[in-house]
Amino acid sequence: WSVYSKPVPANGRELWALFLQCSCVAAVMGGLFYNWMFASLEYSWHLSIAMAVSFSLLLLLTLFLVHPARCVFSMVMPTLGTKQGRKLLLSTCIMIVVVNITPNIISNMKTILQVIKCICKNSSESLLNSTALLERASWEFGDAVQETVHSINIYKPMNGHFQFSLLKNSSLIYQQMHLAGEKIGRDFLAVEVLVKDSVRVGNKLVAGFSMFYLCFESTWYLKNYLTNLRFDNFYITKKLERLAVDRKAAHLLVGSSKNLIRPTGLKLSREEVMLCLVQAMLLTVALMLMLVVVAMDHFAFRVADTAVRKAAQFSAVPVALSIKYHAKIRILPFLLKLLRLPYEELPLQNFERSYHHYLIFSSAHCRISPPTPPNPSVLLIVGLLFCILYATIFLETYAHRLCRKIAGSFFESWEEKRALYLYEKLSRKH
Repeated sequence: WSVYSKPVPANGRELWALFLQCSCVAAVMGGLFYNWMFASLEYSWHLSIAMAVSFSLLLLLTLFLVHPARCVFSMVMPTLGTKQGRKLLLSTCIMIVVVNITPNIISNMKTILQVIKCICKNSSESLLNSTALLERASWEFGDAVQETVHSINIYKPMNGHFQFSLLKNSSLIYQQMHLAGEKIGRDFLAVEVLVKDSVRVGNKLVAGFSMFYLCFESTWYLKNYLTNLRFDNFYITKKLERLAVDRKAAHLLVGSSKNLIRPTGLKLSREEVMLCLVQAMLLTVALMLMLVVVAMDHFAFRVADTAVRKAAQFSAVPVALSIKYHAKIRILPFLLKLLRLPYEELPLQNFERSYHHYLIFSSAHCRISPPTPPNPSVLLIVGLLFCILYATIFLETYAHRLCRKIAGSFFESWEEKRALYLYEKLSRKH
């Protein structure tokens, strides 16, 4: 670390040690950059390789030749534990949820639509068959009526049959249902592609902005550290303790313990605790939104699974059509009734038949894709990432302290000036 943080290497051995360190760092960061672009941001592999190689070479030259750049890069690592690092992890969680959970929800909704389509198709086919049953019943009943009329031999109508206008060809209904199903499928596919593309583009923009802001925040911290003696200067460092002991003023540090913090301690100020609580509340809102999407995935699966099972258990509904027809004739009933003479009814026709049909709502020939259960590994990964996110909230303060320590190790002479400034400030207050 002493070689890495020096402005200029003292000899050739330190120069080669610095080059080896920078090469190792550039190689590791290039591999991580390639995996991030290819796996998380979903760029093509050849573009990811080209960008990773270019990034590694540029990083190697920058770290090896520019001393402040090494300081900024070293502070980027703990800065990942701050708000900008949380943004990167949160964008990764969103990408995982959208890529893995959203297609699962849409697939289960497609299964529900397939069940509805199957029920509509089979029920419409059964209804069409029931109209054919009505036609047969009416024709046979018409024959019975005509036989009765012919037996009287007084008045003969042209045709005693009922006339039904039936839809003989059911292909039109099936064609319309097929077109409706295809349109719904295209709409779902368009929504899925739109959501994926939107989140992918948004994730790339957020990731690029977050990486840029990580470097900017580290540079901004180093700039304020080197130009403002009051910036982030309230720590009891070893240099300040040594200065107080040399000047026999150790009591200044004891009396000011409420306002000063040891950088290696675990104590958090009241402002730091309140900031952590606010960040935790904001992260909880994001977690609730994620849980809503996960709950939608489970709900869609339960509904699809129930629909498939219930559709398979649909029993055929029996439909019975009973026709009872009795034809009788009375000879001069009005005259005989006036004369109060008995009269008889002569039976002409007895027609009594029953027709049976079954309405079928589901069939084994329907093409229904099985419902897709939620992937538990996705929920596990998202849960682990959110645990890391919550941990970074309370580690953010210590990440800032680590940034100050890194800057102090790179610019030791300036750290001594900052310690002297804080000592003089405490002396004036005392």
